[in-house]
Amino acid sequence: MIKPGLLIPYLMVFGWFLPVAAVADEVLFEPYQRLLTQHLTEATTPGDGLVSAFDYESALEAPQTGDLLSAQRELFAEVDIGVLEGRAESVAFWINAYNFFMLEQILTERPDGELVASVWDYGGRVNPFVDSVFDRKKFVIGGQEYSLNQMEKEILLGEEYADKGWKDARVHFAVNCASVGCPPLREAVYTADNLEQLLAENTRRAFNTARHLKVKEDVLHVTELFKWYEEDFAEAAGSGKAFIKEWADSSVADRVVETSAMKFIDYDWALNKPANFPEFR
Repeated sequence: MIKPGLLIPYLMVFGWFLPVAAVADEVLFEPYQRLLTQHLTEATTPGDGLVSAFDYESALEAPQTGDLLSAQRELFAEVDIGVLEGRAESVAFWINAYNFFMLEQILTERPDGELVASVWDYGGRVNPFVDSVFDRKKFVIGGQEYSLNQMEKEILLGEEYADKGWKDARVHFAVNCASVGCPPLREAVYTADNLEQLLAENTRRAFNTARHLKVKEDVLHVTELFKWYEEDFAEAAGSGKAFIKEWADSSVADRVVETSAMKFIDYDWALNKPANFPEFR
């Protein structure tokens, strides 16, 4: 997937001496993986739920962060997406692209030198005269500029992938919008080999996390993802409730069956840094 001319200097910079052909996929996401390994923390909540937080402050203090961001940007810019093979590799690639560029945005665009408190600080809801971070067509992949919304809504959840049978509503539990209310960023990059495991695990564990799902008496409270992307979940399983029953633990699914109403949990758009999570305080 990577042009051979780019691999050699990259391997030399990071001190690797492995054959190019043997490490192409690993090299493609290596800088991003290093950022996750060094600065992301996952935590299991009661009932096998999952939360994660990215320590932006520690990343900004680390001397190698700038080089890792630059290296990953260059790898994405030079990649040939035309050689992506099949559903698993393609879906994993675009999830990684979305998640990396969201992190890169937070780390590199800091108004007055400070981290934003929320992704909406860049524009959109707070300032409707400025494009939101999701609509900015600025992230270069294979020599072409994309927005985050294009990656998610036009590619991963778009018509072409739907026609191929590649569209998967569980992607909503894999792409991460750098917010507390979003399903967690994972500490491992997505690959063709782990995609199915992570999509299933992410979705199941989200439904075990009170921030995303809880049942009170006969009312099902769910993340606002089920309001914003109702059509995707209905397309996948017939309804949002049916989707939950399909992918949740049986104990959760049984409780969902007993509910007669659905309400939405207010989305928390605070930046997904440790200080904003009770679980990491």
